[in-house]
Amino acid sequence: MSSDIAEFGNSLAYPSVVCLWLAVLMRSPAAVRSQRQRGLWLAVATAAAAMTLNLPDVVDLAMRGSESAHFVALTRNMTGVLSAGAVLFFVAASTGGRRLKTGSCVTVGILMGVLVTLDIMASPHQEHGVPPVGDPSPTLGYWLTLIAAHLLANTVCVFVCWRYSRHAESRSLAAGLRLFGIGTALAGLFWLAYLVRVTLDSTWALPYLPLLMNLHALFRAAALLVPTLFILRRTVTDSAAAWHLWPLWSDLVQAVPHVALTKPRARIVELLWPPVPRRLLVYRKVIETRDAILILNEYIEPKVPDLARSHVAADGVPPSDSDAAVLACVIKEARRAKISGRPQQQSSFSTSTLESSDLEDEKKFLVDVAHAYGSASTRAFRPSL
Repeated sequence: MSSDIAEFGNSLAYPSVVCLWLAVLMRSPAAVRSQRQRGLWLAVATAAAAMTLNLPDVVDLAMRGSESAHFVALTRNMTGVLSAGAVLFFVAASTGGRRLKTGSCVTVGILMGVLVTLDIMASPHQEHGVPPVGDPSPTLGYWLTLIAAHLLANTVCVFVCWRYSRHAESRSLAAGLRLFGIGTALAGLFWLAYLVRVTLDSTWALPYLPLLMNLHALFRAAALLVPTLFILRRTVTDSAAAWHLWPLWSDLVQAVPHVALTKPRARIVELLWPPVPRRLLVYRKVIETRDAILILNEYIEPKVPDLARSHVAADGVPPSDSDAAVLACVIKEARRAKISGRPQQQSSFSTSTLESSDLEDEKKFLVDVAHAYGSASTRAFRPSL
């Protein structure tokens, strides 16, 4: 079974590295703009570089020459130390600790100097590694230093991610911290298994190492992409809401055109080429629909709301949908009155359901109104006949 797990873990080597680099490239603009994102981005980028240098094809290419094999191996481990330092930098950025930022940079510099010194002092060697049998190359001290650097950074990071994710100010931040913490914990287990191997000469965990390292990469890539995924989900949700609101919005804007920032266009055109920034599309539709409803409220005849309630009840509309259905009937009749030139009324109809301080609640309610507005029940409501 351990051989199957090792084979599966090795099969994830290239997909995990590709995912890391995709995440790094996609989030690089945000990392440039945001200092809080920079530490996380740097940690993932350096991990991606280190794992790239450990890919089988890269290792095989390096092994063709003794100098290149040694250079690639040393660079891989130096990049790994940079990744550990970037993890500490990410922790410092998350906690706002300037001393930790400075300390992580100084510690990384010292550790890299120590590793290079140990490498130079070791007997001639090519690859750096810990074989299943035999002594680690170049020396035991070299590997203990490297392992200690990773375990220290990973332990601190897991603790901070767990602590701050429980009190994060947003779901996106909490999810990112948890995913990064899980990935870091997997990396910690990877290095802990190496520590057991070089100190106790125990090899039982070695088949699981490729799976641990590649799963760590996938979790870290996911952590870096969390903001993008949340933005994508929000864009899809808002686009769906704008699509459902369009028929109601279009009808109301025809009756009260001055509430609209732009003239109505075809439904699909509004969605694919919005006249405002896409993040503001559904916001504008909600605001303009609400403003139109408030204006049309002045054209509601006193008898209409009671007739609408009776009509909705007679059609068997569920109580949870009745407010939206009643409002749909009322504003459809008010629109008719406005377009036909009837005089304004002293309406007592309450639109308090539109006065929510939460845009999400207002959007959801207006989408329900839009669905009711296009229903057969609302089309059949004709109190003026």
